[in-house]
Amino acid sequence: MRFRPEQHLRRQGDFDHIRSVGRRFDCGAFTVFYAPRRAPLAQVSTTEAQPPASPTPARAGFVASRSAVGNAVARAYAKRRLREGFRAHQTAFPPNVDFIFVARRSLNGLEHTALQERFLNLCRKLFPSRVA
Repeated sequence: MRFRPEQHLRRQGDFDHIRSVGRRFDCGAFTVFYAPRRAPLAQVSTTEAQPPASPTPARAGFVASRSAVGNAVARAYAKRRLREGFRAHQTAFPPNVDFIFVARRSLNGLEHTALQERFLNLCRKLFPSRVA
């Protein structure tokens, strides 16, 4: 399944909201912040009853800082690996929830299978009903 453009977190306000309101989970090689998606301002201000919208897929943002991961090449590689892990397991993440994945230096030293296993463990611990 593709990681579509509408699943990318881009606005700083979204990142700030997730870090301030959301919960944090440590996975060793990376940290995950997650929070329910906040309603757009247009929906919040209306008083009319609206039919429930269909759930939208989980969105994700990826962070790799110079101090935590290293130079530009290492940061790009870390974010690419996190994106691939999220893409591969995106059906295990609940809809209408936003995630931030923060890379650590040890992420780039993990084997591919070990990183995939960490994503599965994350999904099993946080969302056990969604993992088969």
